[in-house]
Amino acid sequence: MLHIPGDVRDAIAFYERAFGATTGWSTPAGEDMVAQLLVKGAEFWVHPAGEEIGNPAPQPGGTAVRLMLIVDDPDAVFDRAVAAGAVVRSPMQNHDYG
Repeated sequence: MLHIPGDVRDAIAFYERAFGATTGWSTPAGEDMVAQLLVKGAEFWVHPAGEEIGNPAPQPGGTAVRLMLIVDDPDAVFDRAVAAGAVVRSPMQNHDYG
């Protein structure tokens, strides 16, 4: 499990460095920036956290986001994510689902 600290701009930069993401669409950079990111055809969105805009930050015991990417070399991608600034919360391991 990886933790990505920072705001939306930091998240975009991280996903670009770690997974080769490209930005498909975004609002102008600012406090409420929103961006569509693409990785190998998979689309996901990055939003700022904030109760007032309907995007609460996960609280302890709350929900999390799981991003599953199909890649040729998971070990290399994991190492690239760590090199890009992700914090390892649990080690990478094999599971019956991937």
